[in-house]
Amino acid sequence: MINQNAYLNPKLFDPDIEQVPSRNGYGEGLVLAAEENEQVVALCADLTESTRTQAFAEKFPERFIEIGVAEQNLATVAAGMALGGKVPFISSYATFSPGRNWEQIRTTICYNDVPVKIVGSHAGVTVGPDGATHQALEDMAIMRSLPNMVVISPADTIEARKATLAMAQLAKPCYIRLSRDKTPVITTAQTPFQIGKAEVFYEGKDVAVIATGQMVYRALLSAKEMQMHKISVRVINCHTIKPLDKNTILKAAENCRAVVTVEEHQVTGGLGGAVAELLSQNFPVPLKIIGVQDQFGESGEPNELLEKFGLTKEVIGKAITTVLRMKNR
Repeated sequence: MINQNAYLNPKLFDPDIEQVPSRNGYGEGLVLAAEENEQVVALCADLTESTRTQAFAEKFPERFIEIGVAEQNLATVAAGMALGGKVPFISSYATFSPGRNWEQIRTTICYNDVPVKIVGSHAGVTVGPDGATHQALEDMAIMRSLPNMVVISPADTIEARKATLAMAQLAKPCYIRLSRDKTPVITTAQTPFQIGKAEVFYEGKDVAVIATGQMVYRALLSAKEMQMHKISVRVINCHTIKPLDKNTILKAAENCRAVVTVEEHQVTGGLGGAVAELLSQNFPVPLKIIGVQDQFGESGEPNELLEKFGLTKEVIGKAITTVLRMKNR
């Protein structure tokens, strides 16, 4: 059954559930963060409207810098501003930032451990018709490998807003990945959110499904369906990929003895890789990693691409039954 303490959307399983891009939550959170702290500034790489930085630019023009199509400069200018006491948010498409400026992020931001907030919009295959060149599927892996970096993948627009506010208060480099397409709004203003703390959204004891981003919604759909087959599934919203909530994940592995991870990202180096590293060294259990299987994306409608790359509740269901069989051998 649903964990009532999570305060999820009461229309969670309605077919007409509200859908909003998670990038909208970032735009809202950025304005709120700036109202709370005058040191918050924003920089963008010629994608102000697309990344939802526009509202900030209009309200705080003196605190906004349009860098232009120069992602390396975007990172280095922000690093300098952070060293001067500012809290910079830099935004672009995730394929360009952190994709194009990873070295500058590594050397000027992470090496100096300055609180620049890197906003990668249009992540995952649901970018849709823009195709493989604009579908960031490796971003969590390259950012998770950087010392000092915090990596966040919110489940919906409300969580993106909360994450933006939380990042503004954290004196660390942070990366947040956001969606272009509309995604189901599954949380509420009362849903708990804390960087580094995963939340159990659905209680279960047979298999634990650890999901991130918009895949949390599909994991919940699959868990509900599995319940009709007498399979009890625990769904965990792992919005923070780094630092990983080791306690919640290890507790789930110990209680359920079988784990599935789900992400709109390459199976290498993202959430699944982080969970596999943790479990293999502490509590090995049967594990299936659902994500993009070592291939580039392609042009298409978002739902068609989710189907093509196996990011559906049906595929999650098959993985649940597979690890359950492995567990019971």
